[in-house]
Amino acid sequence: MDNSNEPKIIIPACKHFTGYKPCVSYKNCLLEGCQFEDEMHRSGTRILITSLQSEGNILRNTTVLRSIKKQYPVSTISWILPEASSKILFNNTLIDNIFFWNEEQRMVVRNMEFDILYNPDKSPHACAFANEVNAKQKYGFLLNPDGNIIPANNGSVYNYNLGIDDELRFRKNDKTMQEIIHETFELPYFKNEYVFNFTAEELEFISNYKKQNKYDENKFYVGFNTGCSKVYPNKKMTVEQHVMMIEELVKFDRLKLVLTGGKDDTERNLQIYNLLSKETQKLVLYTPTNLGIRNGASFMSLCDVVITGESYGMHLAIALKKMVIVWFGVSPPQEIELYGRGERLIPFGLDCHPCMKQACPYNLECIETIDLKKITDLVKKYSLLKPYVNINN
Repeated sequence: MDNSNEPKIIIPACKHFTGYKPCVSYKNCLLEGCQFEDEMHRSGTRILITSLQSEGNILRNTTVLRSIKKQYPVSTISWILPEASSKILFNNTLIDNIFFWNEEQRMVVRNMEFDILYNPDKSPHACAFANEVNAKQKYGFLLNPDGNIIPANNGSVYNYNLGIDDELRFRKNDKTMQEIIHETFELPYFKNEYVFNFTAEELEFISNYKKQNKYDENKFYVGFNTGCSKVYPNKKMTVEQHVMMIEELVKFDRLKLVLTGGKDDTERNLQIYNLLSKETQKLVLYTPTNLGIRNGASFMSLCDVVITGESYGMHLAIALKKMVIVWFGVSPPQEIELYGRGERLIPFGLDCHPCMKQACPYNLECIETIDLKKITDLVKKYSLLKPYVNINN
């Protein structure tokens, strides 16, 4: 084949080069050479992560980023995820490219070449897409010719078995999901934290919100993450249980109570608030639920401890390095890593726990038996750990 008509140019192997605009204003990389001397700006090992599941899973999957960078310090990390969840990764300096899960951007990704694909999602569409990605090595899960999900590598076999063996997942497994994801990707595990970074503008927003609401550094702020996803609607307490706890905790002068949540929790938080006594309402900070993921995180950042079910709000509280009191009903508690900040409340004496069922045939005993007194006692205990600030200095 005659290629004599091909342009004789050398495309820079630089992660800043796009081919449609200068990397640096008024600098032509093709004529003047690459403007970034540091090898960390080189494309290096080209890596793609697919993460299409819940927002909580996406946030938890960020724990692999530091391990990837440790293994491949000179690398370009791309991530494809649903656009609605993409703000979770906003201002994440370990990620170079974010692609949205739509046909236009999938087409771009299909035409790129990667050295490594990491696909942690066990869903047919994620695995079918993983099959299509042009990558030299693939870790996680793929689709076979019969349309069945299969492990892509030896390290993913344990994770694969968790999905099809209830005895293993619910009774025998003692690994956190962070450990399991690292094992799936055949990466060393260093108990890495989640990666969630506020921007300078968001930090200013938080500071202004504190001033507007007379934030008191000598108070201990207790956040109530009241909701959960619609996929597993029984990962939340009843409205009445929240009301009981709030009415109990408001008796303690050092505590300041905060209602948090996303747009799906708007009606529920209003229900809880309206059932509180008028005096209690004056002492509860009711944060907006309709301002998006980033502002929701900003409001949660005020809290010292967050009371929650196993949900995106729990993952966010962990990412923000808050103390977390998390109760469990349908999901396996051993999969959750709290990094030594908080406590997991596990129902005992229930043979049906955990179950990962969307509907309960047993009148939600795991929810009805949540130890509210233990939660309130833990809050009071944690409040003693926060030092008082001398505001006169």
